[in-house]
Amino acid sequence: MGVYEELVERGLIAQVTNEEEIRTMVNSGKAKFYIGFDCTADSLTAGHFMALTLMKRLQMAGNQPIALIGGGTTMIGDPSGRTDMRKMLTREDIDHNAECFKNQMERFIEFGEGKAQMINNADWLLKLNYVELLREVGACFSVNNMLRAECYKQRMEKGLSFLEFNYMIMQSYDFYYLFKNYGCNMQFGGDDQWSNMLGGTELIRRKLGKDAHAMTITLLTDSQGRKMGKTAGNAVWLDPEKTSPYDFYQYWRNVDDADVLKCIKMLTFLPLDEIRKMESWEGSELNRAKEILAFELTNLVHGEEEANKAQQAARALFSQGADDSNMPSTQIDESELEDGKITVLSMMIKAGLIKSNGEGRRLIQQGGVSVNGEKITDVFASVDADALKDGVTVKKGKKVFHKFTY
Repeated sequence: MGVYEELVERGLIAQVTNEEEIRTMVNSGKAKFYIGFDCTADSLTAGHFMALTLMKRLQMAGNQPIALIGGGTTMIGDPSGRTDMRKMLTREDIDHNAECFKNQMERFIEFGEGKAQMINNADWLLKLNYVELLREVGACFSVNNMLRAECYKQRMEKGLSFLEFNYMIMQSYDFYYLFKNYGCNMQFGGDDQWSNMLGGTELIRRKLGKDAHAMTITLLTDSQGRKMGKTAGNAVWLDPEKTSPYDFYQYWRNVDDADVLKCIKMLTFLPLDEIRKMESWEGSELNRAKEILAFELTNLVHGEEEANKAQQAARALFSQGADDSNMPSTQIDESELEDGKITVLSMMIKAGLIKSNGEGRRLIQQGGVSVNGEKITDVFASVDADALKDGVTVKKGKKVFHKFTY
C-alpha cells in the first residue's frame, strides 16, 4: 500500500484535484507540499494534529514538507469557520508565536537542507505594492465567484470586512509564490479551505499556463479538527505550560466511544493491520483503545517518559492505592490559609481549574466538584492544613483531577 492509499484508508482525504497525478507524486516521494499555520497564539493545539502527523507521514515517504508560517496572513484573518473578526495581533506577537510553533513542529518533522522547510509569508506579503497586486493578481479573481465561496457566504449575514475579503487572494498568492520560487507543487488544508485553495491552483494556471502542475488536497473538515482540539471551551495546547502532559493524556483518554478508533486511524502511527483488529472491540476493550490513543499522542508531543507518567497517574484514579505522584499538583502556602483552612474555590483558582469564584460556585451547585471522591454542595467548603498534608484530590467535572498539598 502506498502512502496515498494509506491516507485514504485512515480517513484523511476529503477532496483532491488531479487525483491520479497526486497519487503518483506522493507515492514516489516527489511531492513538495505546504500547509499553512496562522500564528494566532504562542502554541499549537491538538486541532493541528492532522496537519502535523500528515507532514510526518509524507516526509517519512520521501516527500518534502513546507511549514508556511502565516506572518502576513495572520495580520488579516481567515473568515473560514468563524462568526466574527479575528483579533488583530502586532508583528512582534506574530514573530514570537512563529518561533514557538517551530519548536513544537520539530517533534514531528525534521528541518534542514533537503528536508522540511519553515517559510514565513510575511517575507513577500508585507512587501507587496497594493496597486501592483490589484493589477497582477486581482484581475484573476471574479468577485461573483468569491462571494459564492462557503467561507464568505457564512459571514455575509453578520458582516464580512473588506480586510477579511482579501484573505482568499493572499492565500492564493502564497501558493503561486511558493510554486514559482520554491518548487512547491502541492498544498494541503482543511476541507473548509477548499475555495481558498482552489484560488491558488487557478492563479497558477492563469499566470503560468495550463501546463503548470499545481495540485490541491483537502483533509477532513477543519471543524472536526477544532472539535478534536478543544474541551470544555478551552483549547488543548501542545505547550506543557498551557496543557500539562497529564491533562493532555486525560483529554484523549476521555474521547467519546464513537470517536476513539477514528482518532487512532487519523492521528497515530500504529499500523493499519493493528488498528483493524480494534474495530471489533466493545465495552471495556474501548477503554483499552482509549489508553492506546492517549499514550501514543502524548508520546508524540511530550515524549515517552511523560507519556508513561501520565498513564500511571491516570490509572491511579481507578486503582485503589495506586501511585498518584504524577498527577498535576499545586502546593498551598501557609500564607494562603485563613484560620488553618482554605476554601475549595481558592484552591481551584490557584490551580487554574476555574477563572473566577462565580464560575466555581456554579460548578459546585451543579454537582461538578468532588473532594477526595466526595461531591461537595457547599460553595464555602474548605479543607484544613492536616488534610492538605496528606494530599487532597479535587475532581472537576468528569475528566479533570488535581492534587493539592501543603
